[in-house]
Amino acid sequence: MKRFIPLLMNLPSIKTIFRRGASIVLLLTLLFSCSNTTKEPVVIWTNRQEFASYVELFNVIQDEVQVIVVYKADPVTALPPAKDELSPDIVIGSWLRNDTTIKQFRPLNYLFTERRINPEVFYPQLLAYGNVQNKQYLLPVSFNLPAMIFATKNTKLITENHLVTPDQIRDMAAAFNKKNKSQIHTAMGFAPSWSPEFLYTVAQLRGTNFRGINGTLAWSQEQLELTMDYFHHWTKTANDSVQEEQDFSFKYLYTPETRHVLAGSCLFAYLPSDELFSTPQNLLQEIGFRWIHQDNKIPVKDDMIFMGIFEKARNKEGAEAFLSWFMTETTQHQLLERSTLMNLNVNSFGIAGGFSALQSVTEQTFPLYYKTLLDNLPAAQYITPPTALLPRWESIKTRVIIPWLSQAVSTDNIKTISSLNQLLTTWSKQYH
Repeated sequence: MKRFIPLLMNLPSIKTIFRRGASIVLLLTLLFSCSNTTKEPVVIWTNRQEFASYVELFNVIQDEVQVIVVYKADPVTALPPAKDELSPDIVIGSWLRNDTTIKQFRPLNYLFTERRINPEVFYPQLLAYGNVQNKQYLLPVSFNLPAMIFATKNTKLITENHLVTPDQIRDMAAAFNKKNKSQIHTAMGFAPSWSPEFLYTVAQLRGTNFRGINGTLAWSQEQLELTMDYFHHWTKTANDSVQEEQDFSFKYLYTPETRHVLAGSCLFAYLPSDELFSTPQNLLQEIGFRWIHQDNKIPVKDDMIFMGIFEKARNKEGAEAFLSWFMTETTQHQLLERSTLMNLNVNSFGIAGGFSALQSVTEQTFPLYYKTLLDNLPAAQYITPPTALLPRWESIKTRVIIPWLSQAVSTDNIKTISSLNQLLTTWSKQYH
C-alpha cells in the first residue's frame, strides 16, 4: 500500500469547479498511473464536492482500482443516462430513495453476507430506509438534523437539555419578549414566520407527512391545516401578530442567524447541523443548541445522502471495492483527519456535508473534531429518516411547499390562498 502524500495542490480549484456546477469529469489519476489496472475506471456521479478528495485518497493508497468523479448537479434526475453519455458505476446524492429511481440500482445484500460491508456499523433506521422489499438498494452516507441555536450567555433561560419541542420553543421564546413604552418589541424570542424551513420541519413532525406515492405528491390535508392553526395561535399569543414578527425581523434582514442570537435581539434561531457546524470557531464557542423533536423523534433533513451501484454498472467489482473501502470506520476517521489537516472542512461539515451514517463515527470520532458535540450528541434511537420523496423533490419543496407554508402563516384564513394542488399544477407545467 502506498503511503499517502498530500500532493494535490489544485484542490481549491476542484472545489471551485463543483461550486460553479460545471459538468466536467475530474480525472484524479493524473499524478498516479495505474499500470496494474486492467479494467476501465469506476465512474461516480455526484454533486458532493467532498468526493473529489475522497476519491483522490482512494486512488493513492491502492493501485488495483481507479475512480473518476463526474459532476451532476442533481444526480437523481440525471438517471437514466443518455445513450451517448458516460454512464455511472456509482451514484451518490439526495432523493435517490423513491419508487422511480430505486429501480436504477443493484441490490447490495451480498456485500453484507460476504462480509465486505458490516451492516451493524450503520444507524439501523437509516440503513433500513435504503431497503425495499428486503433488498438493500442504497447505503446511507450522511445526514443532518434540525436545531435551535441560542447564545451561551442565555443558557440559563433554556429549560431543556439536549432536546426541545416546538411547544417548548414557543414558551421559552415568549418569555424572552420585551417591549418599550410604545409597545414596540425591543426583543422577540422567536417567530415561526422567520424560518420557512422551521415551518416545514414542524409540519412534518405534526403529521403532515409530505411524501411521494406512485410518482405523485401526497400529504395529510387535515394535519396541514391543524399545523397552520397551531402557528397562528403561536403568533397571536406570543408575538401579537405576523406583522409584528415581520417588522421586527426586517431590522435584522441581512444579519446571519448566529449573529442575530449573539446580539441578544432574539433568543432562538433555526439552523440545521450542516450550517451550525460550519460556523467559524470563534462564533461557535459562543453558541448553544438543542435538537428539535416531537415525541422523541428528531427528523432527519430530507436531503440526506445515499450511494448505490448503478444497475448497468460497467465496473461492478471496482464499484464494490470503493463502497467496501468507504463504508468503514477506519476510512472515515482518516477522511475526517485528512480534511482537518488540509483545511478542507472550512465550508463542509463532517462526512459529505453531514453526520456519518456510521454510528460509531458520528458518536466517537466527530466529537474529536467538533468539540461542542461532546455535550450534545443526537440520541441514536431518536433519529428518524424522512418519508420516501419524489425525484424532483428539491424543486417541488423550493417552489411549491415552502412558498405555500410561508404564505399560509401570514394569513388567518388559509382557504383564501391558492391550494397546494393548484401550485403543483403550475409547477408541473413550468418545470416538469
